Amino acid sequence: MHRALCPVETLYVGQRSRAVLSCTLRGPVDVAALSAAYDAMTEANPALRSRIRQDGAGHVLSLLDEEERPRLITRTGDEEEAYAAELNRPLPVGGPLSRAALISAPDAGSHLFVLVVDHTVTDGHSSIALHNALWDRYRALVDGEPADEATPSGGPRWPEPVSRLLPPADEADTAKYLDGRLEETRRHPVALVPYDVPRPTATGQQAGPDGHIEVRRLTLDPELTSRLRRTARGSGVSVHALIAATLLATARRRLDGDGPRTLGCLSPVDLRSRLSPPLPAAALVPAVTTHLQTLDVSEASEPLELARAVHARLSDFLSRGDHFHEMRITPEIPRDPALQLATVIATNMGVVPGPRLPSGLRAVDVRLVPAREHYFPQAGRSPVMACVVSFEGRLSIEFPHSTACFSPSFMRAFRDDVRAGLLRFATEAEPGHADAATG
Repeated sequence: MHRALCPVETLYVGQRSRAVLSCTLRGPVDVAALSAAYDAMTEANPALRSRIRQDGAGHVLSLLDEEERPRLITRTGDEEEAYAAELNRPLPVGGPLSRAALISAPDAGSHLFVLVVDHTVTDGHSSIALHNALWDRYRALVDGEPADEATPSGGPRWPEPVSRLLPPADEADTAKYLDGRLEETRRHPVALVPYDVPRPTATGQQAGPDGHIEVRRLTLDPELTSRLRRTARGSGVSVHALIAATLLATARRRLDGDGPRTLGCLSPVDLRSRLSPPLPAAALVPAVTTHLQTLDVSEASEPLELARAVHARLSDFLSRGDHFHEMRITPEIPRDPALQLATVIATNMGVVPGPRLPSGLRAVDVRLVPAREHYFPQAGRSPVMACVVSFEGRLSIEFPHSTACFSPSFMRAFRDDVRAGLLRFATEAEPGHADAATG
């Protein structure tokens, strides 16, 4: 049993990117029930128990043999060390496209659950839906409730690639759109944030320490998150636009020169709700395209005006239906990487629910972080990634980075500047509350 990857999905094969969902738990965990719940998810979703295999000039998803099928990994250890290890542990081509691990404290009173899924077969929305569905199955098993069948009638099926679900389009219109996008990238090349870690030497040897993935994190409590939403609503923009503007202003302060610099903001755009019929979040496929816009930003730029520009341009992009064109030209990116080259990347998962757990077990933290294998320290500069999601009304921004590119101290300072900018947005209209946590 196998399925060919469409050209858009194939791009993720080389990127080796993955979604890392984690849940910090307090209370007892029934390991047998959790293992059975993960098995149910991999049974219902063939992609989770598949490998990527080359097939001629393309790639296919191919089911693993039963003995190769991923199973829940359990061990004891420190939560922080375990998270760092799982974040840096790859999903290599040829191996399973998912991994689940439960790391428990020696007294079994606290746990870290980590679910990792290759971006070839998932995106942020579907990985969150999968994580919640797994815990729904676990809760049903522990509570003895009848569970909804995870496997559809007639057996598990591969979901259709999103690129084949797009509305019809004239090839000439798509070609014209591509020409316009290429011309835009030539006319407005974007500045990138320079790395602060020494670059590899001419002989290819790394001048600095070997790199690994770390994450700097910014969270806002529910009250401050609500205030940020009220500021956005009162200003006629989205929270995403406020965050994107803050990221752009922060990045500009890391660039030289006094005048305006051309910066790019890349916003992933969810296609699920924009398809007809809509695609449910439970469908394990990458169902996102992107919107790249360039703006002239100086150190004197007003953040709210930047936010209004970001909001207006993204709204126009969607109203024109250009998100479908953007998906259609995605296979051109390897030939013209500037089509997605941006100073900052600001994802937007929106407000999502956390897992529903049985009595006696509670989740004290839920996280979604993108990770990948290749960060290219030899490039000397790159976009800064910010993964934005609100679990249970609590805004969180994750800044994953390679320590071969950006040092932890650099990213802490970047994170702190973003925090200060968001606090200004949230407290200008309602001063008196400014509680934000970092990690």
